[in-house]
Amino acid sequence: MKSAGQRHQTASLYRSMQTRKSTPYRCRLVFSACRSDLLFAAKSSVVPLALACGLIVSGFTPAFAQTTGTGEIEAENTDNVETTDDTRVWHHAATLNDFDPKYPQGFAHFDYVNTEAPQGGSVRLADLGSFDSLNFVPPRGEAPLGLGLIYDTLMTPSLDELATDYGLLAEALSYPDDYSSVTYRLREGATWHDGVPISASDVVFSFETLVEHNPQQAAYYSHVVSAQITGEREVTFTFDEPGNRELPKIVGQLVIVPEHWWTGTDADGNQRDISRGTLEPPLGSGPYRIGEVIPGRSIRYERVDDYWAADLNVNVGQHNFDTVEYDYYRDSDVTFEAFKADAYDFRIENRARNWATGYDIPAVNDGRIVLEEFQEPYRRVGLMVGFVFNTQRPLFADRNIRRAFNYVFDFQELNRAIFFNTYNQFDSYFTGIDGLASTGLPEGEELALLEGLRDEGIDIPEEVFTTAYFNPTNGSPEARRENIRTALELFEMGGWTVRDEVDPEQAGSGFLHRILVAIGLRSDPTRRVMRDASGAPVVVELLLNGPTQEPSSNQLAQSLELVGIELVIRTVDSSQYTNRERSRDFDMIYQAWVQSTSPGNEQRAFFGSDSATVEGSRNYAGIENEAVDALIEKIIFAEDREALEAATRAMDRVLLWNHYVIPGWGVQSARVARWDRFDRPENLPTYSIGFPTVWWYDAERAAVTGEAGQ
Repeated sequence: MKSAGQRHQTASLYRSMQTRKSTPYRCRLVFSACRSDLLFAAKSSVVPLALACGLIVSGFTPAFAQTTGTGEIEAENTDNVETTDDTRVWHHAATLNDFDPKYPQGFAHFDYVNTEAPQGGSVRLADLGSFDSLNFVPPRGEAPLGLGLIYDTLMTPSLDELATDYGLLAEALSYPDDYSSVTYRLREGATWHDGVPISASDVVFSFETLVEHNPQQAAYYSHVVSAQITGEREVTFTFDEPGNRELPKIVGQLVIVPEHWWTGTDADGNQRDISRGTLEPPLGSGPYRIGEVIPGRSIRYERVDDYWAADLNVNVGQHNFDTVEYDYYRDSDVTFEAFKADAYDFRIENRARNWATGYDIPAVNDGRIVLEEFQEPYRRVGLMVGFVFNTQRPLFADRNIRRAFNYVFDFQELNRAIFFNTYNQFDSYFTGIDGLASTGLPEGEELALLEGLRDEGIDIPEEVFTTAYFNPTNGSPEARRENIRTALELFEMGGWTVRDEVDPEQAGSGFLHRILVAIGLRSDPTRRVMRDASGAPVVVELLLNGPTQEPSSNQLAQSLELVGIELVIRTVDSSQYTNRERSRDFDMIYQAWVQSTSPGNEQRAFFGSDSATVEGSRNYAGIENEAVDALIEKIIFAEDREALEAATRAMDRVLLWNHYVIPGWGVQSARVARWDRFDRPENLPTYSIGFPTVWWYDAERAAVTGEAGQ
């Protein structure tokens, strides 16, 4: 990593070269996660904070106005274009859409905010687990939710547009036609909470620190070869190859941290170390700072009165609460009871039983607790959730074995007995996104892609070409018996055999017993035992992060017992789970991949061979598949939306027919319970609940409901 002196020397050198010319530039997408999504994000050790929610946006190239080498505009609409003397084109916004961003340069505020929203009050939230560090950089340790509130990113998304972002720390961005680099120009007047200006050196420091001290981040940014100060408020990131149109977006997701603070000393004179966990509240630049912290139990964020970007158009009408508080709980049932006892304000309900029967309480009946369902968060995401096999272990190396597990699993009975028949089982890694989720059989460009790979000798399951993917369906005794028979055939194809053997725990003992057994007058109880190719009994450990999935896991265990497989359900606390997941120390886990409407480089981290053995990667299944790798590259380098969709559907099919997961279940809405102390804009963002970012504390409602905790 360069020293601060070297970076500042680079800036000085640039100032003496300001008359240089450059090639024509045009803009594309940069994405950073919205703070409201950060608050409720599933923890991710791969791309913390800015990507914690997993809503990764990327994709094809839109038509943007750009300049020629002589500075002439080649597009009719130039509202989003700023030209400079060095022939570069700068944009205040970027979009993947084939039309201009909704908000023009100089827009006043987003349409979904209330510019007159009162500021004040508190919102109390909850999380399951614990935390032991306030530093998100090192891969070890657990950071609390909401930590993104104290930081700013280069760009921030609009919540009523797909794949469209506007400048936050960066006032503009630009890059050349071949996508070999991207340059960000920082806003003048951006400051840290201690008043020190945010500099280009901070941006370079943030990037270099992440890739040096976090292996997952190093893999994620592996195609960014350098970050250099190229102007007093400019940073240029250079890529290892041209043509990767998504790399500018990836860079824009950077959370910027203060170089001067992390290279300084704490109150006791000790040198700070960004490569290690710490409970010292770090310096930030965002709308909130860290207040009271009780390690592992609670954290409070306090609104910054003199936040440098409070009046910025992308922030108007937002961050209205004086404090945002999180309490941590070890048990999901205790967390639910705490909500009903008014220990926190807002809950996203992920248990069908709770939603169906658990809210028949006075506070709901008299209106103090409001129950609502929101479709907004699911309008721009695709989802695959389920029991994920660790294919790095020989146990699950054979896809027939993995497929057999799905035949044994009885989703219909689970849905009836536990979920009140409210869920549907997923049948795509892009469930919910039309055009990306595969259906039927491949055809057209998609089929040509798959056939081309097969012609090259790349192994693709034959079912990809002949059979539309389906999950086995039970629902009747006959269907159940047929599925079990199919599962046993698949197990046998994978080298596993089931036997009826004496149950040692039930067998009798003693000389007389052995004589009676030998002459056929007595028999010992037997049990089914599945044995692998080596003859060892098959015992599988399922690692769970808390008890939420225990009921469904118990149902899976009972089903596997029918074919002689012992499923050991291991429920651990958040810290243990995180460490074991990161080191891939599991047979199976219950996990999710969240997809955007425009998949791209993140697919390498999800499913690419290079990430299969990287500690903490989101390639939970440890997938190493040549066809998947080839299709990921087709997605990343797709020249238009049609090509992107075809490659994505093709990859979806290959993933599905390799059976890396027993698909889970879900509903396409967020079920929300909240104490009635808040108000919101008349029209919520199209693609987000926006809570608590665009909501506010309503004193009149609170007076009726009762102050928090009363």
